[in-house]
Amino acid sequence: MSSRPLLDHDPHSHRWSDDATGARLLRMRVVAYGATMNDMSTTPPDIDGRIKQSMVFGHLTIAFDERVLRPRPWTVAQSRWASELLPTGLGPARVLELCAGAGHIGLLALAMADAHSDQHRLVAVDVNPTACVYARRNAAAAGMGHRVDVREGGIDDALSPGERFDLVIADPPWVARAETDRFPDDPLTAIDGGRDGLDVVRSCLRVCERHLLPGGSVVLQLGTEGQAHNVRDYLSSTAATMLLLETRSFGARGVLVRLSAGAA
Repeated sequence: MSSRPLLDHDPHSHRWSDDATGARLLRMRVVAYGATMNDMSTTPPDIDGRIKQSMVFGHLTIAFDERVLRPRPWTVAQSRWASELLPTGLGPARVLELCAGAGHIGLLALAMADAHSDQHRLVAVDVNPTACVYARRNAAAAGMGHRVDVREGGIDDALSPGERFDLVIADPPWVARAETDRFPDDPLTAIDGGRDGLDVVRSCLRVCERHLLPGGSVVLQLGTEGQAHNVRDYLSSTAATMLLLETRSFGARGVLVRLSAGAA
């Protein structure tokens, strides 16, 4: 799933509540997102009696609950960048999303690319079974259920050896383990990136190395520009054929990097 804290160093992270205090905190959270109250809603209990929430992400409505990382509006930029990198005029492309969460980033990327082709296919992988349920539901709600294959499992195990993809979107956890207690509202597995915050990132890079087509692209989400430098150093220190081509910073919210296999 999409694996990042509410906002990097976000002071407005609070647990969901149904009382008046909770309503005030929700307003605070919405202001922190830069959204309006109409962008978010709750419905009666859904999966396992949990309160389902929803919010507008791009032009899609995305459902989730507290066991799934809440979509971050700034990551619409990741969807947009990914959609721009999808090949056009070459037939349907295959897109892989790692740590997909509720599926919002990959789904929006496909939706944004539909002006050029509505035949692209998405494989979305996440280890969280609840996230996978929501990803399937969100795909169906967006009218893309027939184009999206949601797979529950570890990123090293969910793909067959021969599968190859034109584009990979990776949203791994990138919070250093010692700092995860700063984000008590976020599911731990969705934000815990290990000692330096890059354990799952490195796993994603290894998967990309095996499954990205020559000339294909990766749009990877990280926490800081320092982590982007560490990724570049990691690639240089291994036999990786991928190159880090571009970094886009979004301040305290996070960083996106583009990598390419072979020809850029």
